[in-house]
Amino acid sequence: MIYLQLLWAFFQVGLVSFGGGYASMTPIFNQVVTQNSWITPEQFADLITISQMTPGPIALNSATFVGLQIAGLPGAIVATIGNILPSMIIVGTLAYVYFKFSSLKMIQNVLNSLRPAVVSLILIAGVSLVSNAFFTPDTNIFNIVLFFGALIVLNRTKIDPIVVMIITGCIGVVSIMI
Repeated sequence: MIYLQLLWAFFQVGLVSFGGGYASMTPIFNQVVTQNSWITPEQFADLITISQMTPGPIALNSATFVGLQIAGLPGAIVATIGNILPSMIIVGTLAYVYFKFSSLKMIQNVLNSLRPAVVSLILIAGVSLVSNAFFTPDTNIFNIVLFFGALIVLNRTKIDPIVVMIITGCIGVVSIMI
């Protein structure tokens, strides 16, 4: 019975979590703390912290963590499947519709109209990240120079972005020690 509860709870989270990890925190809280009392609010805060520190989406990491806490490894698997199942159904349906009707002029017009909106969403996210990185009380000129240096290196070379991140992270650690 607990497996069905985990599956249904995280299916609902996956179904309504449009907008990324932070948008999913409220539905997760409602399912795991308020409705099912699987964890306490304090444990939920720890859950979010752990979910942000590990690779992957917050909702998916949360499903795995709560499932593991409640019903062990099988619970983690069931909760994780419940969380990704809505996306799989939606994407599968959209892919089917796209491939079946992609040659229709109306579908092409809709897709062409959506492109500028998608670009604007990406631009807004980028502007938000830059403003949060540069316009805070603890931002210093060194970090801004480091940012532009990394930007230039990524733009003009074929160095792997992960390597650039590791190098800038090391430079940041060394700058703190000096």
